[in-house]
Amino acid sequence: MTFLYKADPQRGERWAELFAEKAPDIDFHIWPGKADPDKVRYLGVWEPPDRIAERFPNLEVLFSVAAGVDKIDFSALPAGLPVVRMIEPGIVAGMVEYVLWAVLGLHRDMPTYRRFQEERLWKPLPLSPAGGRRVGVLGLGELGRAVLRQLRTLGFQTFGWSRAPHVIEGTMCFGGRDHLPDFLAHCDILVCLLPLTTETTGLLDKNMLACLPRGAALVQVGRGPHLVAEDLLSALDSGQIRDAILDVTEPEPLLPSDPLWVHPRVTLTPHIASMTQPDSAVDVVLENIRRFHAGEPMIGLVDKAKGY
Repeated sequence: MTFLYKADPQRGERWAELFAEKAPDIDFHIWPGKADPDKVRYLGVWEPPDRIAERFPNLEVLFSVAAGVDKIDFSALPAGLPVVRMIEPGIVAGMVEYVLWAVLGLHRDMPTYRRFQEERLWKPLPLSPAGGRRVGVLGLGELGRAVLRQLRTLGFQTFGWSRAPHVIEGTMCFGGRDHLPDFLAHCDILVCLLPLTTETTGLLDKNMLACLPRGAALVQVGRGPHLVAEDLLSALDSGQIRDAILDVTEPEPLLPSDPLWVHPRVTLTPHIASMTQPDSAVDVVLENIRRFHAGEPMIGLVDKAKGY
C-alpha cells in the first residue's frame, strides 16, 4: 500500500524519512513521484489533484496536511471517502505562540509604540492589567480552546463564540449567529480562528466590526476570505478599530498596490502563524491509519456537511 504526499516537497523529504523509520511497510512517495496509482491508499495534500476518483481508484483516506480543509472541494470527491484534517501538537503550539504574541502586543500598545518610534516620540502610555482586558475568540475548535487556555493563565477575561454552544471553564461562551453581536460587544481584542466555509466567508465585515467596542483590535489568523478588507480599512480610519494584526489575506500574497501593506495600523505576516511539524504530524497520520483499519474514530475526521 502507498501513501502519496502532495504538499511542500521540502517538508515531504522529512515525511519520507519518518515513514521509512516508523512505517517501513507503507510505500511513501512525494508528488508526482512514480507511485502506482492503483496502490495509492492514502493521499496527503494541501491542494488535492483533480479527478481523484479516476486517478486513484483504491484511495481509502484523504489527509489534509493543514488544520483547514478549505482547499478541498468535497463535491469532487467520492461520497464515501473520509477526509481528515491535521490536528497535531506542532500546529497547536505554533498557533498559541502567535496569538499570545499578537494579543500581548496589542494589550501593551506595541503597535502604538512602533508608530511613536517612527515619529521619534518618547511617550509612555498608561499600563492596564491583563485582568481588565477582554479577549474574544471566534471559533472554539482545538486551536481556539488551546488559545483560550493560555490567555486565561495570563489573567485576561476570555470570551468565545462558535456556531454551536460550548462550555469552557473560565470562558463565557456564546453560540449561534443570533448571539454573535452579544459576543462581539465583550471583545476589546478579537481573535478570528474560524474555519472557512460558505457561512464564514465575508463574516468580518462592516456590520460585524461595528458591533465591537470602539477602539477594539483584531487578530486575524483564520483564512483571508473571512475578512472584507475594505471594511477593515474604513474601520481603522474611523477609529472603530485601533489596530489589526493579519496573518492571512485574500489573495496571498497581497498585490503590491494593496493598501493593507502601508496602512500604519496594520501589521502583516505571511501566513506563518502556525505550520505543520513533520515529526508530530507523521505520528498523527500513522495513528489515524491504525484507527481506520481498526474501525476506530479518526482524529480530525471532517464533517463534509459542515465543511470542517
